[in-house]
Amino acid sequence: MMEESGDLLSMASPAPATTEATPAPSSFAKVGHENDGKSKYGFRDVVGYGKRPVVPHWPNKAKVALNFVINYEEGGERCILHGDDASEHLLSDIPGATPEVGGRNLNMESMYDYGSRVGFWRLHRLFTAKKLPVTVFAVGMALERNIEACGAMKEADWEVSSHGYRWIDHSKIDEKTEREYLAKTIEIHQNLLGKRPFGFYQGKPSENTRRLVIEEGGFLYDSDSYADDLPYWTMDYAEGRPHLIIPYTLTENDMKFTNGGWSADEDFANHLKETLRFLVEEGRAGQPKMMTVGLHCRLSRPGRIAALEKFVDFAKSYGRDVWVCTREQVANHWYENHLPRGVGNPIKPSSFAQGTASSFLGGLGQVGGGYGGGPDPVPAYPTGNTSYGSNSGGYGSNSGGYGSRPSYGSSGGNASSSSFSNPASKFSYLGNLTAPRDSSAEDKSNSIKAAAQVPDGDII
Repeated sequence: MMEESGDLLSMASPAPATTEATPAPSSFAKVGHENDGKSKYGFRDVVGYGKRPVVPHWPNKAKVALNFVINYEEGGERCILHGDDASEHLLSDIPGATPEVGGRNLNMESMYDYGSRVGFWRLHRLFTAKKLPVTVFAVGMALERNIEACGAMKEADWEVSSHGYRWIDHSKIDEKTEREYLAKTIEIHQNLLGKRPFGFYQGKPSENTRRLVIEEGGFLYDSDSYADDLPYWTMDYAEGRPHLIIPYTLTENDMKFTNGGWSADEDFANHLKETLRFLVEEGRAGQPKMMTVGLHCRLSRPGRIAALEKFVDFAKSYGRDVWVCTREQVANHWYENHLPRGVGNPIKPSSFAQGTASSFLGGLGQVGGGYGGGPDPVPAYPTGNTSYGSNSGGYGSNSGGYGSRPSYGSSGGNASSSSFSNPASKFSYLGNLTAPRDSSAEDKSNSIKAAAQVPDGDII
């Protein structure tokens, strides 16, 4: 649980008094819906929530959920020294940069080095001094190259979400390599931060990215979308299993300093202030929203951070109307209170207290129908014990509390962090219902299926 800083709310999300099922988007009726469920972004929802967005019921009746994202990419970008065919050219203060094929761009390398050497620590000082929670989109290779920064993220209790293994265009690599990168970055998180990531943002995804993330089985959400001001579910992958998307932003983002969007530091602060002001007014009118602020270490020069600090203080002036949170907290809140219609009881998918996560899908009740009447029905989830990884009905604890002892299966035993450290195991923390077909896992797989009443071969 995060501390409260003055009037600025920055605590883990308690469940509100009422819950609300997320309505089916009206555009689930065909909009080029030819996806075979195995690949691609073959389906576009161009309507979303429509005229009446879901009311998120943020904690303490907040009008805006405000999330700060630090992109930690420096050391994972394209570089000849990394085995790439060209140097990086994106998102720096070098105007008009182009890739230098076959050679190093020493100026660009030093601009990126500034991010890990200086910019990260400037952001770290700001957010720790203000006692605000942060989500980090961390590139795996970049984490490997700066162990001190990893320790600072961990000590600050920041959410460290995966930003992939490399900061490259994944549409240019094959599926096998992308799958290997995904497994590798999870292992890096486990080794350097003590737990696997539960959020994912590729940034430059391929048509396979979301499917690979869902198939891996251990992620609460991904953020490879810019399509809404609120989280939303997609049913278009994994045989209709609901998958949560928490949209990111390229608008409230310091990257606009690099493409002609802003030239003055004050422009950044003013844009953020006006965005928050407008969203708070929308919230007070009955339509609360989420706001994300995207930040980059290499762009965190003194004047820009001074402008960012002004915005932070402006946000504080709204008191409890603004809930400063991580994306992990938003995901927990959405799973608890806004499951798609027909998917069963509200649940708490994770406690994250000891680098582990509570069982999710194994505790859902029998589905009561399709996804809000849409053409893509939700598959039937297992019936039976509705406790969440526990014999006593608690969330990940034999004593009924939730926070420290997540468990799997029917015995209430604890899951070790090693359950998540081996990406090849495919043991989904979402109920551990997608166990691999190998002899070493056979006994555990069978006990999980028996406990959850899942027929052999079913994928939830």
